[in-house]
Amino acid sequence: MVKGVKPFIYFKRKTKSISKRIKLYLKHRLGWLGIPVIVAYRGFGNSSQLFVNGYVTEDKGLAKTLETNSVWMNMLSMIKRYSSDEIPGVDVKIEIDEKFHHVTTEDNGLFKTSFTNSSHAIRSNSEWLPYVATLYSDITGEDQEVSAKGELFIPGNDLDFGVISDIDDTILISHATQTLRKLRLMLWRNARTRKPFPGVAAFYRALHSGVNGKKANPFFYVSSSEWNLYDLLEDFCRFNNFPKGVFLLRELKMNILKFWKSGGGNHEHKYEKIRMLFETYPTMSFILIGDNGQHDPEIYNRITSEFPNRVKAIYIRTIKKKRINKRLNEIIDGLRNQNVPMILAKDTVDAARHAAQCHYISSADIDQIILDTKEDLAKPEEPLMKKGSS
Repeated sequence: MVKGVKPFIYFKRKTKSISKRIKLYLKHRLGWLGIPVIVAYRGFGNSSQLFVNGYVTEDKGLAKTLETNSVWMNMLSMIKRYSSDEIPGVDVKIEIDEKFHHVTTEDNGLFKTSFTNSSHAIRSNSEWLPYVATLYSDITGEDQEVSAKGELFIPGNDLDFGVISDIDDTILISHATQTLRKLRLMLWRNARTRKPFPGVAAFYRALHSGVNGKKANPFFYVSSSEWNLYDLLEDFCRFNNFPKGVFLLRELKMNILKFWKSGGGNHEHKYEKIRMLFETYPTMSFILIGDNGQHDPEIYNRITSEFPNRVKAIYIRTIKKKRINKRLNEIIDGLRNQNVPMILAKDTVDAARHAAQCHYISSADIDQIILDTKEDLAKPEEPLMKKGSS
C-alpha cells in the first residue's frame, strides 16, 4: 500500500459510480492500489480554443515494446491495458504557458477540457505546444508529484488541406470484421510486429508534405479503437514513420472480458469527432481516408453533405469486395454530384495515383510509394506463434 494514503479521499470526490468509489476505498484499505500515473494525450486547438484530454490510472507496468517480445509478453501487455483500474474523481492541473486550468477525471478515469487560447496566434507554420498535466489532489498522501508531459497541435495558415484517417484496416492490418483473426493479432503481436498496409506510410508522408514537398499538412487519426490502445497506436505510427498526428479514439472500456470487441459496435462517435474537427477548423479542407469493412463510406458521405465544399477527396480501401453493393454505389454517385470523388482503392498505389493527378501529392512521390509497396509485400509474414515464444 502507498504509505500515507488518505482512506476516504475518493468519497470526497464527485463521481457518479458509488461502486467504483467503494472498490477504490477497499483497494486502499487492503494495500492493493497501484501507483497512479497520468497519460497525457495529444491535444489540438485553433486561434480561440485549446482542447486537452488524458487519463489517470494505476500504473499498468507495461513492458517496453520490442520486436523480440514473446507472445506471452504481448498477451500480458494487452490484458494490462484493459484490466488496470482507472482513477475517477481526482483533480488534474493543466499547465500551459505558465497558466493553469483544472479538470476532474470522469468515472472512466478520463479527463477532458477546453480553454481559451490567449497566447498563441496562428502562424504560417504549424506548431506543437508543450503542456504538463499534474495530479492536483493529494492522492498519494506523500510529497510526491505525479505529472506527465503532453502536446497540443495548432495548424498554421500555410496548408493545402488536413487529412482525417481511420486506423483499423485502413493503415493497420486488423481484420476488424473477423473476430478470431482480430483477437489473435491483438493478443500475439505488438506495435513493432503489427503490420501496416503496404505503401501506406509513404503515401501519408507524401500527403503530409503536399505537392511541393514543403508543407506540413496535419493528420488526425480517428478510430473506433478505445483509448486503452493509445500507447500501442502511437508506437505503431512512430515505428512505421507515419506523420505525427492527433489521435481521436473511443471512450474507455475497462471490462477485460470484452476487450476483443475493440473497434466494433456503434461508430457514431467517429462521426461526432470528425464533425468537431470540421467545426474547429472552419476554413480547412480535408481528405478523408478509410475502408469499407465497417461504416466509413456512410460516415464520410454524411460529413460531406453537412459541410459542402470542404472535402477534396475520399479514399476507401476495399478490404471487403462483397460490400461494394448498391448502397455504396449510390453513395459514390451522390458524392460525384457534389464534385467529391470517392475512390475505391484495392491498394495504396491506386489512391496515390489519383492524389497525384489531383495535385495533392507530387508525381515524383509515386515511384517511392510503389517501391515501398513492393518492399512491404516482399517481407515475409512472421508466424503468430513462434518456437520459443514463452
